[in-house]
Amino acid sequence: MTAGAVAVLPPCWSVLAVSAHKPLDNQERSSAVVPECDASGDRRHRITRAVLAAVLAGVILSGLAVPGLPFAGAAQAAQSCSLSRIDLRPPAKAGQGERQSFSVEIADTAASRAQGLMYRESLAPDAGMLFIYETPRRAAFWMKNTLIPLDIIFADAQGRVMVVHENAVPGDETPIPGGDNVLYVLEINGGLAKKTGIVPGSEMRHPLISAGAWPCR
Repeated sequence: MTAGAVAVLPPCWSVLAVSAHKPLDNQERSSAVVPECDASGDRRHRITRAVLAAVLAGVILSGLAVPGLPFAGAAQAAQSCSLSRIDLRPPAKAGQGERQSFSVEIADTAASRAQGLMYRESLAPDAGMLFIYETPRRAAFWMKNTLIPLDIIFADAQGRVMVVHENAVPGDETPIPGGDNVLYVLEINGGLAKKTGIVPGSEMRHPLISAGAWPCR
């Protein structure tokens, strides 16, 4: 969708003045010596089990889909911060819950925010776009020239989610308000916010969210 954010302070952009789906405001390698198996083969079995366990752990940490995980990105969220990923955790009052992670493209210039996800015919299940503004503002998005349904997640300067708009309709030019004091907006595939438990009060973590309530370590 086009990040359609409308700045309250000048310069302001009108909805009609902007193009679609844009802010309306304008690894040490190690080796081990493995002893030969004894006659019973027990040692071989122990080694095989250890290798299989290591492989499985690597798969999970890589974020690949593994049966039993509610969402592949949940494993990624346990790792360190990365410019190419954004993590989200549920509100503190919700108690324990799954943390999620999405690979993100960054839209932090007027041009990239204006382009947004327009004309994309698909978006990977764990992918999204993070819009970053220079200052907090009143923001609204629209879906002109946007071909896929999106969940639009508006957050404040601390990366705390304020508004979640689910399943924005492709091509719809009706402004979708995110409220005041918006600094970050995350777009992901439509329906994922509900599926993964992203709600108002959830917190984002990313290296560019410098004053985050959930800071990078």
